[in-house]
Amino acid sequence: MSINKKWILAASLVCLSQGVNAQDAAEKAFTDELIQCAAYYQIASEAIGAMNAPQMQAVGERLKVSAVDATTLAEKYRPAAQVTTDIATVKNKQIAQLGGSTNLGALMGQYKDLCKTVVYEPQKRIDYWTMATM
Repeated sequence: MSINKKWILAASLVCLSQGVNAQDAAEKAFTDELIQCAAYYQIASEAIGAMNAPQMQAVGERLKVSAVDATTLAEKYRPAAQVTTDIATVKNKQIAQLGGSTNLGALMGQYKDLCKTVVYEPQKRIDYWTMATM
């Protein structure tokens, strides 16, 4: 093999390797968002369930479904046991963020819109993270 062919092959392998690393980084970032969203949805659904407000029960149920949807999607990228552990860890951090308050305003401000996109338009977020991690 000539030196030029070796150089081209080596350069191609480096580019391929970087592409794989970027894809891995994009999937990790996307899955991390799914974990955060699953935790947020769990916290919000539990808080609404504890309100004992019949008019809010439908909202609480939708949030439970969203938590399951986020978890299921995350399990496509990580083992289920790891997803469960990661959600519990993030959920504890988010609860700590509330500082003992039951006011979900801060969490809603951070996650409400983002999580709609992450969970229900996942390709948009994967595309975003693919570009952001290149």
